[in-house]
Amino acid sequence: MMANLSDWLHRLSTGRATLIALVIFLLFSALVLPKQAADAAATADAGGAGSPDLSLVYSADDLYRMAEAYGPAGRTEYIRVRFTFDLIWPVVYVAFLVTAISWLSRQAFTPQSLWQRANLVPVIGTLFDYLENVAAALVIGRYPALTPGIDVLAPVFTFVKWSFVGGSFVILMVALVAAVWALAGKRR
Repeated sequence: MMANLSDWLHRLSTGRATLIALVIFLLFSALVLPKQAADAAATADAGGAGSPDLSLVYSADDLYRMAEAYGPAGRTEYIRVRFTFDLIWPVVYVAFLVTAISWLSRQAFTPQSLWQRANLVPVIGTLFDYLENVAAALVIGRYPALTPGIDVLAPVFTFVKWSFVGGSFVILMVALVAAVWALAGKRR
């Protein structure tokens, strides 16, 4: 099943699709992210709470402290953002990462190479991003009530998300260097 998904993503990842995804990613990063980051910082700065989305490691207790520090209005805003902006942003970055990794890996590696399956890494990261959003929103939305189990899973989802999303950018750089190397080798 995963091989079929990877192959399907490769078929979608033409040079044109990769370029379109890059342009959307860059525009979104330049025009939308700065305002969203400022708004998120204002909410997270309430009481020096931080944000689960931007943390690599935190605990269930930290999540409850964030929820307390946000206050009722901040908690409402946090949940609104999880189900508006945070539905769109993962689609934007996964489209860019998947198409770029797929296209570059086709240029750089043989069809049988395991590098061809690296296009699945951002998909896994995005899945955990959505799991993190739902889990953190549940905990923060139910506060001051406790949400046992979910409160422990949210930090795990966040750590796994950042591991896979960060790993995707590392894979992208490796694929880019390998594609440039392969292209230079063909020109010689």
